[in-house]
Amino acid sequence: MTTPHIAGRFVLFAALLAGGSVLPPSALSAPAAPAAAAAAAAAAAAQVAAPLATGLPDFTDLIEKVGPAVVNIRTTEKVKLGQGAPGDDEMQEFLRRFFGQQGPRAPSPRNRRGTPQPQDEQVQRGVGSGFITSSDGFVLTNAHVVEGADEVIITLTDRREFKAKVLGADKRSDVAVLKVEATNLPFLKTGDSGRIRVGEWVIAIGSPFNLENSVSAGIISAKARDTGDYLPLIQTDVAVNPGNSGGPLINMRGEVVGINSQIATLSGGYNGISFAVPIDEAIRVADQLRKTGKVTRGRLGVQIGDVSKDVAESLGLGKARGVEVSLVEPGGPAEKAGIKVGDIILKFNGTAIERSADLPRLVGATSIGSRAVVTLWRRGAQQDITVGIAALDEEKTAASKPVPKMPKPDATPNAIGLHVSDLSDEKRRDLKADGVLVEASEAGAARAGVRSGDLILQINNVEVKDARQFNAIVAKLDAKKPVALLVRRDNPNGATATQYLVIRPRQQ
Repeated sequence: MTTPHIAGRFVLFAALLAGGSVLPPSALSAPAAPAAAAAAAAAAAAQVAAPLATGLPDFTDLIEKVGPAVVNIRTTEKVKLGQGAPGDDEMQEFLRRFFGQQGPRAPSPRNRRGTPQPQDEQVQRGVGSGFITSSDGFVLTNAHVVEGADEVIITLTDRREFKAKVLGADKRSDVAVLKVEATNLPFLKTGDSGRIRVGEWVIAIGSPFNLENSVSAGIISAKARDTGDYLPLIQTDVAVNPGNSGGPLINMRGEVVGINSQIATLSGGYNGISFAVPIDEAIRVADQLRKTGKVTRGRLGVQIGDVSKDVAESLGLGKARGVEVSLVEPGGPAEKAGIKVGDIILKFNGTAIERSADLPRLVGATSIGSRAVVTLWRRGAQQDITVGIAALDEEKTAASKPVPKMPKPDATPNAIGLHVSDLSDEKRRDLKADGVLVEASEAGAARAGVRSGDLILQINNVEVKDARQFNAIVAKLDAKKPVALLVRRDNPNGATATQYLVIRPRQQ
């Protein structure tokens, strides 16, 4: 005879095996009438939620549909007989980019009298992948696949071969556009990489180790992975290896969402992490390459850094957001518009800036000569400034001049541990800045990284004019709150760095 307690366990176990919902204990405390039991079972079945996963996907139809538009790419270059194989630099590129390098076989040079001198010979340089984007023969691949190639040959799955012309290649985004003279070619549709979701299935098709049209599958591991100024890469766990470079990353709808470009590896082979250029970025670059053969990007003429939590709190921002301006190029667009060192850039044309990698991408995608609205945080208030966008290739390195060190004054350090002195009128004009010079740093200031010779431009949200004003502000500070100093420092290599240093209260 089964007790109600044991019966309850059996029903619970059976319900779990059946994938159903678990009934409340009260429903199990006593035997129910047949009709009531049937009604309860029906109600429980109605409440069963649809499963989140319905099984593993079947890629067969998808691969048959998209496979013919993926091409194998071989590149060759002219070398002198006896020149030798590629050197260590190319091997490093192999490890970094997983591009299948194959060094030319060089015979021993023979320079005896009567033997022919070394001549140019076309040798295979490497193997990569690509995909056709239009029926009239436009092909996308990675820039590093065709870099340095004298001849590019693509092979289709039906064994047809074409010589391809490189219309343009952009190293920053690692995108290249090729053109073959053919019509009625199979091609792939492009998707929207901005709508991809972490965890969705994707496949990669390419020529790893020259094994043409090899397919691997996985999921998207992360979006907008920062590995470069202009590349918010897609991270996946799709297996890619040397030769996959330039091949498509395809979603379950048969759309290209990325171009396989890099792997994270210690051995040169697949270690579980691969990266793809988002197709939205690739298409934007490809359009420029098709029209002009090059890519132009906008610039502001600033150097920036991330805003820490302590700096944000000290400046009244609330949370860490935006980027701090550490350098403004003399005569550049930012300086002309009135952007200053120490400003926090919060938005660009209305788009919020969360990390330092966001701003260069937004500015770079802006048309040259256009006007953009930059939202700043300055001295505790938000303001908008209109900036003209210049071309990135016109960028100049901002000049810096050393800040002279002055004799240490006979004075007691202020409450945050600093001895400071005024700048002479001549030095102020020379540096084009107000502030105070740090003669010595002790206690909290030293722990924060403030050094002798630093120039303090701002304390919290207040610009520093002279030592008297600075020390008066310090005397009124709340000792329990952190203090943000905007510090300019001239490094031994001649470069100038400006950043916020936060002096935190000493823990009791």
